[in-house]
Amino acid sequence: MLYAEDKDIKYRDSLKKTIAKLKKKRNAVIIAHNYQRDEIQEIADISGDSLALSQAAVRTDADVIVFCGVHFMAESASILNPEKKVLLPVKEAGCPLADMITVDKLKAEKEAHPEAAVVCYVNSSAAIKAESSIACTSSNAVEIVRSLKEKEVIFIPDRNLGRYVQIQVPEKKIILWKGFCPTHIRVQEEDIKSAKILYPDAEVVAHPECTSEVLALADHICSTGGMFKYVKESSSKDFIIATECGMLYKLQKENPDKRFYLPTQNLVCANMKLITLGWVAHSLEMLVYEVKVPDGIREKAKNTLERMLRVTGETKGAAIAGY
Repeated sequence: MLYAEDKDIKYRDSLKKTIAKLKKKRNAVIIAHNYQRDEIQEIADISGDSLALSQAAVRTDADVIVFCGVHFMAESASILNPEKKVLLPVKEAGCPLADMITVDKLKAEKEAHPEAAVVCYVNSSAAIKAESSIACTSSNAVEIVRSLKEKEVIFIPDRNLGRYVQIQVPEKKIILWKGFCPTHIRVQEEDIKSAKILYPDAEVVAHPECTSEVLALADHICSTGGMFKYVKESSSKDFIIATECGMLYKLQKENPDKRFYLPTQNLVCANMKLITLGWVAHSLEMLVYEVKVPDGIREKAKNTLERMLRVTGETKGAAIAGY
């Protein structure tokens, strides 16, 4: 007799076998962001932060890219891989932060500040990237802003990342958009203080999308990719991780001798968690849902991404998708 938990394990194992067969049949690669469900990261050919994923998407010989992330990430993969079929398993997997800015509102802001450069965080749509001067990620935002000749910068759409950059680059005037990540603002100053009482020897590692009050309490501030590097090199054994809960899967896997804690159980991105094994199997079987960027927007957005890559010295043609 099988109990419910046993049945669930058998069902997941069956789905994994189905996905493996379909992946071979479609000559597909599965890439998953660090915020995805544990079981999605487990079946991925490549998992990591968006920089690593998008570079991998460019290098792959696969005909089909199954991007387990959110819509703007799949768009970025499509921008740099127009000849490949880029699939987002759940078409509703969007990003509230990316939705907090529109092309019309950005154009109005540009008209109000005609001398300003527009630095676009990659957590935005292809259409917004096409209207921007240069892109940035959470790991290179300071470097990008510092590299600009313009003294005035419109930073879109994340205000918390923009505030963090302003502190690092005081010589620039940064005009902040009012956008924010609904997941990262759920961690509050009180949550960090309470966690530090519970785990007094733990280092606090925070994503720059967190509020300035939270960042002020952090021992280290970095992107998701930076967190893996920092934790691995740190002599500490305990870490309070102020970012989406999906990060703990790979952090624990790569550092089995260390312990990781969330400052609050609210650090869950509902959009990232929409993708399941069943949806990945469905995506490979039916070749849905394809993400394609219109040529006019794609070329402009590609230029915005590649300007960033030239500043940071990345390989030409690599793409960035965010976080």
